[in-house]
Amino acid sequence: MKRNATAVWTGTGKEGKGHLTTQSTTLNKTQYSFSSRFEEGVGTNPEELIAAAHAGCFTMKLSFNLSNAGFTPGTLETKCVVTLENGSVTSSALTLKAQVDGISSDKFAELVKDAELNCPISKLLDTDISVEYSLN
Repeated sequence: MKRNATAVWTGTGKEGKGHLTTQSTTLNKTQYSFSSRFEEGVGTNPEELIAAAHAGCFTMKLSFNLSNAGFTPGTLETKCVVTLENGSVTSSALTLKAQVDGISSDKFAELVKDAELNCPISKLLDTDISVEYSLN
């Protein structure tokens, strides 16, 4: 499987502007700029997209882990905060709220740790990854 996206940028890093389009066109000429990346401007940015990718990948991996262990996942909600400092992504912090009936806290912790270490986006990222969770 291969997926793709295209970035188009015009102008300088600070004054220029760009847009992103994904293969699925979920992003279709979606604006990004210095302002949307480093300030609070309208549009997306690479770090936000990495956060979405990591949250989605981790959550899906955990769902597979739970199913493979014989549990039916209820709702799994993951927020990811990616930190950019001094030109590097320094961390990806995942916060999970989970509803899974009939699972012990120890077994859940084991499956969460596996998802943290083994989702493809976690494997891709060369940064500190943390997971906090609550299980209802």
